[in-house]
Amino acid sequence: MKYVLVTGGVVSGLGKGVTASSIGVVLKACGLRVTSIKIDPYLNTDAGTMSPFEHGEVFVLDDGGEVDLDLGNYERFLDVTLTKDNNITTGKIYQSVLEKERKGDYLGKTVQVVPHITDEIKNWIESVSLIPVDGKEGQADVCVIELGGTVGDIESMPFIEALRQLSFSVGQENFCLIHVSLIPVLGVVGEQKTKPTQHSVRDLRALGLTPHFLACRSAQPLLEATKTKLSQFCHVSADNILNIHDVPNIWHIPLLLRNQNAHQSILKQLNLIGVATAPDLDSWTKMAETFDNLTNHVSIAVVGKYVGQTDSYLSVVKALLHACIACSLKPQIEWIAASDLEDESENSTPEAHATAWKSLKSAECILLPGGDHGVSGMILAAKYARENKIPYLGICLGMQIAVIEFARSVLGLERANSTEFDAQTPDPVVIFMPESSRAHMGSTMRLGSRRTHLQTRDCLTSKLYGDVCYVDERHRNRYQVNPEVAQVLEEAGLRLMGKDDTGKRVEVVEFHDHPFYVGVQFHPEFKSRPTRPSPLFLGFIMAARKLLQAHLSN
Repeated sequence: MKYVLVTGGVVSGLGKGVTASSIGVVLKACGLRVTSIKIDPYLNTDAGTMSPFEHGEVFVLDDGGEVDLDLGNYERFLDVTLTKDNNITTGKIYQSVLEKERKGDYLGKTVQVVPHITDEIKNWIESVSLIPVDGKEGQADVCVIELGGTVGDIESMPFIEALRQLSFSVGQENFCLIHVSLIPVLGVVGEQKTKPTQHSVRDLRALGLTPHFLACRSAQPLLEATKTKLSQFCHVSADNILNIHDVPNIWHIPLLLRNQNAHQSILKQLNLIGVATAPDLDSWTKMAETFDNLTNHVSIAVVGKYVGQTDSYLSVVKALLHACIACSLKPQIEWIAASDLEDESENSTPEAHATAWKSLKSAECILLPGGDHGVSGMILAAKYARENKIPYLGICLGMQIAVIEFARSVLGLERANSTEFDAQTPDPVVIFMPESSRAHMGSTMRLGSRRTHLQTRDCLTSKLYGDVCYVDERHRNRYQVNPEVAQVLEEAGLRLMGKDDTGKRVEVVEFHDHPFYVGVQFHPEFKSRPTRPSPLFLGFIMAARKLLQAHLSN
């Protein structure tokens, strides 16, 4: 196994995840099989209980793993299916070591960070790197490892030491270290400053790891003088100093690396020159250039809780992008805080209320991705979309909101609600799933890939997926449509088109007299890919531009 380690310095948020994904893309384009591992040094066992405001979205894998959003980047860029073990956290490592200590696996020895924690990290990396993630048999050729955080963070020290030991044990020709750093430009001076990167590399070398490559983030391309200075003070060949400057869209990053011959240098370091082929990035070039040249926009209203932190809905944004590009459109997303649509906000924040409703009414389609704040505003958005025949896609809570709104407006159940928001509601149309735990929050939802059986092929969802009778999509929910009201809803005109294996749990709802009004309990955004957009998102965008019927006919 060949390992490519990506670390970061100076500041967080430099784009290590996109850099690691892009390196994987270039190596895959050279004919190699690539897998990925993300190391998050926080103590949480997984990302499932972390606030999207603080950490961005929780990405869900097929096996139910709730992981860092960077694994979503890996899956989208590399078109692979990762496992929860591909996300290593301090919590997982310590939990595993302590379980072994309780069982007596360490034969009475004093359990310490070195060697027991570091050995566990190494063993985890080596075992997970062997798991095939591309649908083929056998292990990958290269494992790209991203170390989260910034070099020098206290919590990442055990991982740095473990990776130092790993580099020594596997040998230099099987290990490549790429350090992502920032090259700022001070406004007054206007000069590209290398000192932050020098200090970051010095810290890394003091911990026993010497970078083979520097991936320098900057607003503008690096000057040759800057490269020369970095090479001199950071002990890295000038040819191995890669410049990842700002680009129009992230699909240019693999092309940027290719154009700097990064693949050749990495292959040389890993002794893979004789195995790899010339990189075939024609499809990436086409995608990047197509997006750059798009001029027509489609206006999409996204109504939710976490609209102030767009990373909270990162996969939704990417799925919209994939669908829009397939329609030769650029997405123009109008972020609307659901609470601003509520009647109460008309008095408390009238300007925000007016702006929110103006944005909603000017949008060509409306998407509700969830978030349990401003529920009354979400219900109003769903009602507006249904009554005015605006294409509507409700995901997870967005589907439940559609059911609540229908029960109130059509069935006349004015207090219909979810027990999540009103435990005493006389008309609970959405209820807590009986198999879920109220005592523990972590990993107690209905998680991972599950089958949804479509009740008839004569429904919009089936047609969008290719005239199928079932779909396999990823879930993350604790609440469900109340099975006791399902028949009443259907008799009133809300078509319950998808059920789970038991035939009781509602997974898909559609409204018959509408160009596109679909709610799904699952999260189709997690399996959307640049070259294979999610069918539901594609139909949603096509409906916004009145292209859906022609698409279905073809």
